[in-house]
Amino acid sequence: MNWVLQSKLYKLPQLALAHRLQATRLFIDARVKWVRDPFLDTAVEKEKDLKPLCSLLHHILSSPSLSLPLSSASLLHLPSSATTSTAASFFLKYPSVFTIFQPSPGLPLHVRLPPSALSIHRQESALHLSPSTRHSAATRLAKLLMLTGSLALPFHIIDKFRWDLGLPPNYVPDLLSDYPDYFNVRAVKDEATGKELLALELMSWRDELAVSSLQERVRDGDFNGKPGKRIRFSMNFPRGFDLEKRVKAWVDRWQDLPYISPYEDAFHLVPSGDQAEKWMVAVLHELLWLLLSKKTERDNLLCWGEYMGFGTRFKKVLAHHPGIFYISNKLKTQTVVLREAYRKDFLVERHPLMGMRHRYIYLMSKAKKSQKSRMIRKRAISF
Repeated sequence: MNWVLQSKLYKLPQLALAHRLQATRLFIDARVKWVRDPFLDTAVEKEKDLKPLCSLLHHILSSPSLSLPLSSASLLHLPSSATTSTAASFFLKYPSVFTIFQPSPGLPLHVRLPPSALSIHRQESALHLSPSTRHSAATRLAKLLMLTGSLALPFHIIDKFRWDLGLPPNYVPDLLSDYPDYFNVRAVKDEATGKELLALELMSWRDELAVSSLQERVRDGDFNGKPGKRIRFSMNFPRGFDLEKRVKAWVDRWQDLPYISPYEDAFHLVPSGDQAEKWMVAVLHELLWLLLSKKTERDNLLCWGEYMGFGTRFKKVLAHHPGIFYISNKLKTQTVVLREAYRKDFLVERHPLMGMRHRYIYLMSKAKKSQKSRMIRKRAISF
C-alpha cells in the first residue's frame, strides 16, 4: 500500500512553499564506509536470547499449572536469533530461569520457572497493567499508525514491532479493548497479492500526538540547537570513522534544510530530492524513537517501508547516514540502532519495561557465570 496514495485520504497540514522547492539532489556519489561500533554492538549482544526466553516464559505461564511437560515445551518454536536450535537445549542453557522437574514418580518431566524468575515475571505483569504503562503503550501504537498516513497497518507488520514497542503478548484483547475510541480492526487489501488482510486502524487523527520526539525536545528546551536555527539530527561516529570532505560538506548543507515532521503530509516532495531524504530520515528517526530500546531488526524496518511504498529508499537512507543510524551485525541478523539514544552501550532514557528486561538479562548471566565456574573447577581437578 503506497503511502503517497493513502496520505491523500487525510488532509494533514500542507507544507510551506519553501519545502516544495527542495527537489534538488546534491548527495555526493561517494562510498560511505561502515565502521564497527563496539559499544553499540555490546548493546545489541546484551539482549542475546532475551526475546525467545520471554516468549517461552509466556507459553509456560499460560498453563494453569504454571508448568509444561518437557515434551510439549520442547516443540515450541524458537526464532532464528536464538543461540540453540531447540527449546529443550534452551532450558538447559539457562537453569537460573527454567527448572526441569518431575511432578511425581511415573509422570513425564516438566519445566517451570524458579521463584526468582517468577518474581520478575509477576512484577513485569503488574507493570503492564499499570495505567501509565498502558496509556504510554497505546500512545506509541497510535503514533506508529499515524506515521503511515493511512492510519492503518496490517497486524502481521505490527506484530514484528510488538516486542520493540513494549506491547503485551496478547495486546489485542488485553490492551486495545480499553481504547475503543482509539482503535478499530478492519480489512485492507494487500496491493502485492490482492488478498484481504486484517489491519489495526486509528479511528481519527490526533493532533496532540502529531509531534515528533525532536520537536518535543525543541519545545521543552532539551535540545542542543540554538533558537531560530533549523532542527538538525544528532550525529555520532565511532573512532576510526572519517567522512570524506565532500561528503561532510553535503551533510552540512543537508542538515540546514527545513525539518519536516514525519507526521506531516510530504507526498508532493520529489522522491529523489534531498528534502525528501531528510523527511525520510525523520520518519525512521521517529519510528526508532517509539521503540523501547531505540533499535530493531533491519528486516522489520524494510518490511514496514515496503508496505509504505518506500521501496529501496530506506536502504539508501541507512547507508547515507551512519552518524544517525548504526547497523550492527551481531546475533545472526542486522539490527538498526538509533545512535543518539545511547551513551556507549547504555540507553540514555530507559523505560521501566526495559528495566524488567535487564533483570532477566542479569538472571541469564548468572547461569553463564555458574557454567564458567564449573569449567574452571573441572580444569583445576584435571591438573
